[in-house]
Amino acid sequence: MWYKNEVSKSLGIQYPIIQAGMAGGVTTPQLVASVSNSGGLGTLGAGYMSVTGLQEAIKQVKKQTDLPFGVNIFIPEAPQYNEEQVNLMGKLLEPFKKELNVLNDSQGIKNEIDFEKQIETLIEEEVPVCSFTFGSPPKEIMKELKREGIKVIGTATTVEEALINQECGVDMVVAQGSEAGGHRGTFNGTYEDSMIGTFSLIPQAVDAVKIPVIAAGGIMDGRGMIAALALGAKGVQMGTAFLTMKESGAKDLHKRAILQAEETSTTLTSVFSGKPARGLSNTFTNVMKKYENQLLPYPIQNELTKEIRKVAGNQNNKECMSLWAGQSPRLSKDVYAHELIDSIVKEVEEGLHKLTR
Repeated sequence: MWYKNEVSKSLGIQYPIIQAGMAGGVTTPQLVASVSNSGGLGTLGAGYMSVTGLQEAIKQVKKQTDLPFGVNIFIPEAPQYNEEQVNLMGKLLEPFKKELNVLNDSQGIKNEIDFEKQIETLIEEEVPVCSFTFGSPPKEIMKELKREGIKVIGTATTVEEALINQECGVDMVVAQGSEAGGHRGTFNGTYEDSMIGTFSLIPQAVDAVKIPVIAAGGIMDGRGMIAALALGAKGVQMGTAFLTMKESGAKDLHKRAILQAEETSTTLTSVFSGKPARGLSNTFTNVMKKYENQLLPYPIQNELTKEIRKVAGNQNNKECMSLWAGQSPRLSKDVYAHELIDSIVKEVEEGLHKLTR
C-alpha cells in the first residue's frame, strides 16, 4: 500500500500525513489528538509555549489519544539589537496601538522560552516525536532524544539545509517549499536565496540525502500527496489545510479569511515577527512594508507586535492580525480533521487508480 513506507513505520502512524506544528495556539490538544486518532501525526506547536503550558498541553493530548504525536520546538536565536531601535519601532507601531486602543502594552522585551527545559519536558513526558524549526538541534540534545527513543524531524528550505539536518542525525527532514504558510524555516543563508518551490525542492532534496524527505508547502489534498510521492517524498506535512479545521485554535476570523481567500492573497512579510512568514495581506503588512529595513530581528519584533495582534484578534480586526496562510487557500475546507484525512486518503487511492489504469 502507498501509505506503508519508512515515514509511517518509523513514526508508528497509519498514513504519512503530518499536521504542522503551528505555534501560537492553533494546534490545540483536540486538533493534535484528532489528527493522530485519524491515522496521521498530530503535532503540538510549542514555539512560544512556557514549560508549564507545554506540560499541560501534552497531558491534554494524552487524555485524548494513545497514538503517537509530536511536539515542534523552535531552535533559539540570540538577536543583536539596541534600545534606540526598540524606541523607533515603538513609534512606528504607535498609530496601530491608538487605533486598537491598546492599553496593556509594555516595551519590555521578555524571553520566557526556555529551550533546554522544553526538551527536558518532552523527555519527561515521553513524547514520541520531536520536530525542530529554524535550525538543527545541538548534538548533545540529539543524543539525549535518541537515547530516549524519540524520533526527530528537521526542517529545511534548501538542499544544503537538508544535508545539515542529515549530518546532525535527524531521522527525517521536512523540505519546506516557498508556497508554505507561516514562518520560513530558513537557517542557513538568506531567505531570499531559499525561496524554492515545493516541486523543485523535493526531488533535489530526495536525491541529495539518505534520510526520508517529507514534502511541505501548498499541499492541501490527495492530489498534492500524490505529487509529493511521485517526486520521491515519503510523506507530507500540512499546515494551512489543518488551520481551518473545526478543532483548530485559530480565530474564526482567521479561518474565514483563508476560506474566502484566493491564490494571490498572500504575501511574504517580516513585519509581524522580524522573520519572513507567508500570510494574507492586510493593512498592517501593507503599511509596515516600507519600514522593513527598520524591523528588529526575531523574536524581538514578535514581542513588540504581540499586544497589537492579540487585541486585534479580540476585536475581530483582521487588518492588524497575522493571518498566516499558504498559497493554496482555495483548497481549504471547514470540516473536522478526520474528515480531511479521510478525504485525502480516498483521493490518493482514486488518483493512483486512475494513473495506473
